[in-house]
Amino acid sequence: VQLQASGGGLVQAGGSLRLSCVASGRIFSIDAVGWYRQAPGKERELVAAIISGGITNYAHSVKGRFTISRDNAKNMVYLQMTSLKPEDTAVYYCNARITSYEVTRLVTDDYWGQGTLVTVSS
Repeated sequence: VQLQASGGGLVQAGGSLRLSCVASGRIFSIDAVGWYRQAPGKERELVAAIISGGITNYAHSVKGRFTISRDNAKNMVYLQMTSLKPEDTAVYYCNARITSYEVTRLVTDDYWGQGTLVTVSS
């Protein structure tokens, strides 16, 4: 199983970006999904997540500006980011709890994408 994130880039303050993350492999089901970010010199933090029942959680700093969504048919998760601020500059990582087919059983584990850089200029 692999997660591949994309969509990062350089944007001016006030602009928008949409991050995408696709899961591939022998996937049986995808449970919770989320986006995290890590700014230089800081710890990785949760930005947004969709947990069981479709409940969404957002960091206080992005609430009202970012929207997380998923397309189960395509094994995709998105992060729509609007009204971007310089403090949103970070490497963004997608995360998913995935149950996959092994040879004779199902295995559930947490997976991380490789990260995509978002830079917001002032």
